[in-house]
Amino acid sequence: MQGLKRRAFLAAGTAAVLLPALPVWAQMTFTEAEMLKDLVGEGKLPALADRLPLNPLIVTPLERVGSHGGDWNSAIVGGGSLSMLFRYQAYEPLLRYSPDWSGVVPNVAEHYEANADATEFTFRLRKGMKWSDGEPFTTEDILFWYEDIFNYEGLDDVGQNHLRSGGKKARFEAVDDVTFKVIFAAPNGLFPLRLAWANDDQTTRAPKHYLKQFHIKYNKNAEEEAKKKGASGWIQLFQREAGLVVDNEFFQNSQRPVIHAWKMTVAPGQSTDRAIAERNPFYWKVDTDGKQLPYLDRIVYQMVADPQVLLLKAMQGEIDLMDQYIATPANRAVLYDAQEQGNFGFYTLTSTETNEMVFQLNLNHPNEFKRQLYNNKDFRAALSMSLDRQAIIDTVFIGQGTVSQPALRAEDPLYNERLATQFTQYDPEGANALLDKILPNKDGEGYRLDDSGKRVTVIFEIDQARATFLDIFQLALPMFQAVGVDVQMRTMDRSLWEVRVRQGIEYDATAHRFGGNGGIAAILDPRYYIPNTTEALYAKGWQLWYRDPSSKGAVEPPQPVKDALTLYDRVLGSANPDEQKKLMAEILEIAADQFYVFGICLPTDSYGVVKKDMRNVPETMPNSWGYPTPAPANPETFFKA
Repeated sequence: MQGLKRRAFLAAGTAAVLLPALPVWAQMTFTEAEMLKDLVGEGKLPALADRLPLNPLIVTPLERVGSHGGDWNSAIVGGGSLSMLFRYQAYEPLLRYSPDWSGVVPNVAEHYEANADATEFTFRLRKGMKWSDGEPFTTEDILFWYEDIFNYEGLDDVGQNHLRSGGKKARFEAVDDVTFKVIFAAPNGLFPLRLAWANDDQTTRAPKHYLKQFHIKYNKNAEEEAKKKGASGWIQLFQREAGLVVDNEFFQNSQRPVIHAWKMTVAPGQSTDRAIAERNPFYWKVDTDGKQLPYLDRIVYQMVADPQVLLLKAMQGEIDLMDQYIATPANRAVLYDAQEQGNFGFYTLTSTETNEMVFQLNLNHPNEFKRQLYNNKDFRAALSMSLDRQAIIDTVFIGQGTVSQPALRAEDPLYNERLATQFTQYDPEGANALLDKILPNKDGEGYRLDDSGKRVTVIFEIDQARATFLDIFQLALPMFQAVGVDVQMRTMDRSLWEVRVRQGIEYDATAHRFGGNGGIAAILDPRYYIPNTTEALYAKGWQLWYRDPSSKGAVEPPQPVKDALTLYDRVLGSANPDEQKKLMAEILEIAADQFYVFGICLPTDSYGVVKKDMRNVPETMPNSWGYPTPAPANPETFFKA
């Protein structure tokens, strides 16, 4: 089949007329992968001309134009969280981050603009763009998400704080089939940056033609049909089909159309040994030579039992590109020695995170005694002071790392020394002195007791796939216990952790990482400086109150926390960078006063493994969930030489 060529011609014999320069896409010849040519020839797929939008997004490959074909071999550890799949195959918001994370660039929206006070944003979609099943992607889908999900009572819209300003939800208005407006009650100067954050923009994930069959508004039998499928009602089934609540569910549904470069064809859970995502024949991006992306035919995720199995597979050359769950300090030397055997090299991940591991007590615990204890700042300070951080750094991180609480880096203009350094000294005597005032009574083994004489036990619930966390806890548990607090660790599969911690409220404590340590990251992801997001696992009730005081599970925070949340609203409402920094400085002062969480050390640069035949992979990338690594580096242009 010949490539699709879009040009404008003058009729023969017509007088020459000076015409405006044609847009780049109108001068390109478009071609497709061999596997798609065969499907077109068999009549199973429309011609490329009918699959691409009028104005496809032209992506410039990092090194060179690639070739179609081949698999990207990756892995899913322990059958757990699938949120990492967003990093590889599903980062397609209206606007995306530039590869160097200096700002945002058009993506699903080919153009956007804002009014002077940042209260009204206009987006223009790509005319002729389609879902992976060939159905049109238009503002009808955007409005379906806005009206029938985001604004529909009972459906879950947690995490959409970027669509609130001035205490109200944004209003969406469709202008035509490709143009719509987002209108705020108050200025929202950070809105474009926040749209590009990780998988927060859900407006591009709701195919109306597919999802309406599960919605009571469009199907009067939805409730009955949902119960026949084992759901409690239509809302539960709709949330599952749409992938609204749990990241895992988004990828476990291989029937839902998507706009991503690859679409799940063998979903996690359908097979015990692997999950598969295949190229989307209606993908709307091309390279500078007009080749329809992605280059690679499939992403194949091997289902591995634990990080040790993953390490062996990487050493044997069975992983093409990956850093999650494998790039630990302990593995670095082993992988370095195995790189010739496995025919792989490394890429560098520059840290944008606040800490290697953040200890988070559940400040909104439903048990009154635990809630009061965990909210006692001196209790948290004592636990922090009981840690010999340098010993942990020397053992787990091979001596690499600077002792610090979760905080901004010292080189950032907003660095707050008190926030970064308080209670980091190893001082078991000081810790015991604080604890003696809070929990003076002990049992025969030296463990502290509550007022009823019961041993005070704090259980940290941990995702077992995070090997570094497990190594840290092996050292930290005896340190906590040495000051009389019976701290324990409960490890679990990531999928159970998602249910117990991300969705639950009854856990004592957990540990995580991420958060921003400077620049864009710190303003957009201040989770450890203020409980403004569901990622603030230490105070989900406060976050729910911030989102909607009347919502289920909302817990009214103390006044200083309210003040910080109000300040953050002002940050979001300002388009003035200097004003934003001034307000953030005040938030950081409150965070230092409150001391919500504690950590170990600032992260050092990390790494990932990449097979030597994988091309267009940057040598260096920011390491962040919000970025989200490696998605803004355009994985659709990765190919095998």
